[in-house]
Amino acid sequence: MKVNAQSVNFVADGKLIDFIQKRMDKMELFYDRVIDSDVFLKVDNTSTKENKIVEIMVSVPRDKFMVKKQCKTFEEAVDSACSSLERQLVKRKEKLRAKA
Repeated sequence: MKVNAQSVNFVADGKLIDFIQKRMDKMELFYDRVIDSDVFLKVDNTSTKENKIVEIMVSVPRDKFMVKKQCKTFEEAVDSACSSLERQLVKRKEKLRAKA
């Protein structure tokens, strides 16, 4: 799957990009018709510890799914967002099977 990772106002580490790619590749286990995904990494300038924001947009035929998570680390936020996306993709797949 094609993953576009963009970090806003900072340079993302290669390990983080690899982590995102591996985690997003697992999406195809849940729904095999994923076209591509965009991952946006942001750091919120607040005094709270949970200032890492991850937004993931996944494109599938005739639809898009968007998830936004805020956590202490980018890895934690990516994991949380991917879990939410996996549930959404499984739901969509079940709906399509019910119609067929």
